[in-house]
Amino acid sequence: MKARGLLTLPLLALLLAGCGIRATEVPTDFGPAPSMVPCSLTEPDVSAQASRGVPVQVFLLCGSSLVTVDRTVQVPDGTADVQRRVIVAQGLLDQLAQSPSPGEKDARYTTDVRGGMSVSGPRAKDPKDALRLSNSPADLTSYALAQIVCTFSDSAAAEGDGSVILGGPDDAPLRRYECTDDVRSAPGTKPPPSTEVTGG
Repeated sequence: MKARGLLTLPLLALLLAGCGIRATEVPTDFGPAPSMVPCSLTEPDVSAQASRGVPVQVFLLCGSSLVTVDRTVQVPDGTADVQRRVIVAQGLLDQLAQSPSPGEKDARYTTDVRGGMSVSGPRAKDPKDALRLSNSPADLTSYALAQIVCTFSDSAAAEGDGSVILGGPDDAPLRRYECTDDVRSAPGTKPPPSTEVTGG
């Protein structure tokens, strides 16, 4: 019985070799599996942290949702509150229009806000907290409008309740916009909820 068992071992080895199966004691390493989890920065943006100014957060797009990233905006010392809101809002717009950093691009962050847009304060008959964009909000994509509304609502550009009153360069009625959970999770499905503002 022992002799028969000893003869079986070489035969088994030959059969395995014939099938192309080779035993190995060295573990194979094909490298790390590619990341299947986008929208996650592996490390903080050093350039944003190194910049001097007022720390803010802006909302970028990633997948089908909005995500926050750290930025800074420059506000001169001693700026009056009314003008401060406009300066902060303009700085936020500029940050939204900038191309994401290399690390943010690797995490698949994008922006739908285009450069060249400006913001100004209220006109004579506007509410004091109104902001007017050089592009009508109605002409923006739902993604871009969601980015702007949510970024403004989380900053000094917003009212006390987090809502934002926006208008364009024309005489169209101002609207009060809100950044809701639905807007943050699915900004492209529909524009941020808004109501028409009447009176100053």
